[in-house]
Amino acid sequence: MKNNKNTEMKFRSLGLSTIAFAGMTTLMLSASVMASDITIIHAGELLAIPGEKPLKEQTLVIEAGMIKEVKAGYIAADEFGDDVKLINLKERFVMPGLMDMHVHLQGELGPKNDSERLRMSDADVAIRSAYFAKNTLLAGFTTVRDLGAKPEQIYALRDGINKGWVDGPRIIASGGVSVTGGHGDVDGMSPDLLDKYTSKTICDGPYDCRSATRRAIKFGADVIKITSTGGVLSDTNTGTGQQMADDELKEIVDTAHGLGRKVASHAHATQGINAALRAGVDSIEHGSYADKESIKLLKKNGAYLVPTLLAGDTVVGMAKTSDFMSDAIKAKAKRVGADMTENFIAVHQAGVKIAFGTDSGVSQHGTNAREAVLMHQAGMSNVDILKSATVNGADLISMSDKLGTLEAGKYADIIATDISPLKEIEALLDVDFVMKGGQVYKNK
Repeated sequence: MKNNKNTEMKFRSLGLSTIAFAGMTTLMLSASVMASDITIIHAGELLAIPGEKPLKEQTLVIEAGMIKEVKAGYIAADEFGDDVKLINLKERFVMPGLMDMHVHLQGELGPKNDSERLRMSDADVAIRSAYFAKNTLLAGFTTVRDLGAKPEQIYALRDGINKGWVDGPRIIASGGVSVTGGHGDVDGMSPDLLDKYTSKTICDGPYDCRSATRRAIKFGADVIKITSTGGVLSDTNTGTGQQMADDELKEIVDTAHGLGRKVASHAHATQGINAALRAGVDSIEHGSYADKESIKLLKKNGAYLVPTLLAGDTVVGMAKTSDFMSDAIKAKAKRVGADMTENFIAVHQAGVKIAFGTDSGVSQHGTNAREAVLMHQAGMSNVDILKSATVNGADLISMSDKLGTLEAGKYADIIATDISPLKEIEALLDVDFVMKGGQVYKNK
């Protein structure tokens, strides 16, 4: 019995020693992992908070995809432990990742759109969307708001990117709600196909639109996109005036807000802009014919204008030089596209909040920064342009606590250029370094 007792005690002692050793090993491995997970960036010029003055010779400390701290001077990597990764951007201008608040990642406007709609499967569309998403990320846009796509595919792309399965920007994905025959409904097809391709969130009347809004949110919408007016690219001669009734607009907005979702309204004509704002939408997309009342409502509501000058510039050029657009689309493109810039600068000068947005998908994905050049040409300062593409974008999607500036506790979404875009806005056309969530996607 004594021998058995001694043997038992030895086994217990061995077990405790093994557990202790395993615990120490785990702690050592954890420390090693933590050390190797730290990245520091030496930034020659750092615009940590767009709108404020950039700082020289700064060190960004990044851990687990987040900014841990920002320190003055170039701090040596070994001060943060062993196996710390150092990224040398001493010759670069460093700032937060850009944000585009209006994209369509599932396509690009062109002469093959009709045949692609018929020939491409949902799987094809999803794969191409991933390609467009990566182009957008490599252009320096680390967060986008997609405002019009096939829901199942765009939600899958959003989630796949978040899980690290696919490379792309952080996606805030919309669910679209439109009225029968309005912009956002299917058009330009034979009657048999119109029924086949019609979305399940097309609605008529306030109660039907309430149901459509709830359905969009149920299936994964981060934001609700509505079309209060007609659109340039609808292949129908229904103009760009108000198409959603006031009671429909109000019901959609109230329902979305009640379920914690913001509402973005495509709106060109004055009446439709103002009706959407009176209903309480959070942003006006395009806003081509905003008037004094529009400005008053935008400021009163704290709503944003997302101008999409690049879309206007693109469709005007295509209407003049290509022959794939119908006569109805060409007429709207030439008229609306040419008027967008003048209205945009009047709204901006009146003190309305502006969030950067391109409508990419009308233009080519990856050329999003051309919007900044057009905004500058219209008269917007470089400081305000950079704020619109960072601080304001984060505010519009209610993520100011994690995005928009480079401060402790925020995602390490960082870009760098050779030349300061505060001096030359065209510098954004050639982003040399892209990091999203602490992972480097581009460094040339």
